[in-house]
Amino acid sequence: MKRLLIALAFGGASAAGGQTIAITGGTVYPVSGPKIEHGTVVIRDGKIVAVGANVSPPAGAQIIDASGKWVTPGLINSATQLGVIEVQAVASTRDAGAQGWQGVAASFRVVDGFNPRSVLIQPARNDGVTSVVDLPFGSGVILGQAGWIDLAPADMVAKSSAAMVGQLGNTLPGRGGDDDEAGAPAPGEGPYSRGEMAARLRELFDDVKTYIATRAAYDRAQSRALSATRADLEALIPVVQGRLPLLLNVERASDIRQAIAITKAYGIKLIVAGGSEAWEVAPELAAAKVPVLAGTLENIPESFEQLGQRHDNVVLLRKAGVTVALIGNSGEEDLAPFNVRNIRQDAGTAVAYGLSWDDALKAITLTPAEIFGVADRVGSLQAGRDANVVVWSGDPFEFSTQTVAVFVRGQQVKAPSRQDQLMERYKTLPRPAYRGP
Repeated sequence: MKRLLIALAFGGASAAGGQTIAITGGTVYPVSGPKIEHGTVVIRDGKIVAVGANVSPPAGAQIIDASGKWVTPGLINSATQLGVIEVQAVASTRDAGAQGWQGVAASFRVVDGFNPRSVLIQPARNDGVTSVVDLPFGSGVILGQAGWIDLAPADMVAKSSAAMVGQLGNTLPGRGGDDDEAGAPAPGEGPYSRGEMAARLRELFDDVKTYIATRAAYDRAQSRALSATRADLEALIPVVQGRLPLLLNVERASDIRQAIAITKAYGIKLIVAGGSEAWEVAPELAAAKVPVLAGTLENIPESFEQLGQRHDNVVLLRKAGVTVALIGNSGEEDLAPFNVRNIRQDAGTAVAYGLSWDDALKAITLTPAEIFGVADRVGSLQAGRDANVVVWSGDPFEFSTQTVAVFVRGQQVKAPSRQDQLMERYKTLPRPAYRGP
């Protein structure tokens, strides 16, 4: 109940309509610079207008006393399916995948199925997550476009195409894991072995280049047949031109090397996601300036592609100079929308295995914003950035720490979730009278 009362007490705080808010006296972690003791963060019109130790609250500003508390940018979970899956066991509530054609669904945008009224959004906000990247999933080689979502009260979709998402590995039926449970695609619908996937990627990128060069002839049906639909070819143009990154789910070290080689040959910006064995090719990743989205919680392989998985994967990557954003790595469960808020525990675990505290915070704030091209808006506490700000009772990586106030674009979003409401309801229901044996 105390937690609910705190949330309600801050419920009126908002920078909407020109109101100014000053968060004062806390230990501020801007991420883009050193921490500030007894700092002040000033918010106006949804933006941060000042951050510092010698900043005075403007006249008339609403004051939030953060003395003894920690202030950070809002957390970012850059691999989830929040708002596009409600109940994993109910197919009609799952909108994160597309059937595609011949293993390609490049024109599919996962945000087009986003549900801004999902009851799973509020628990994520309440634990300090202010932005997420929704990823498509499936069994093909190109799965669709990831979207950047700010968990604001309105207009949540901030970037409908943050990356093109694909995968490279072995999705042949019978290899074990979730593929068997979901059922393999019908023959001819897409590549399955890693060799087929690599060949399909090359063919696809060649055909996109052909399409760009012969679009007029293609429209007159005077060009050779291409290996994807017009909509998918169009969607892949920014990828081939280096304007949109290609996020590949890839686990095995040899597959990561293959992904680096293919994308380098076509001038494509690569992001590796998963990367169970990425530590084995850390020097190559650093040299190619390929960022990695990886986790720390698992060291037990779910498949033969993950035999080299280890808890300190991200630590070894950072030591080699690889840019790393933290995600969950417990398989499909970590993409599940009800696990979005676990990202701060992922970061705390990374610290336990040797990642510096500052690097861990950066890996769930500024780094994912940089990787997906939105660092000019979110990910740090700087003047001019969107006011995605969290006030914590202590170290956000500690289990006992709670959020005191959460702002997205300057608006307070911390409020009782459906889980909180159900808990309160069933705590107070009258018990039936005892009637004896």
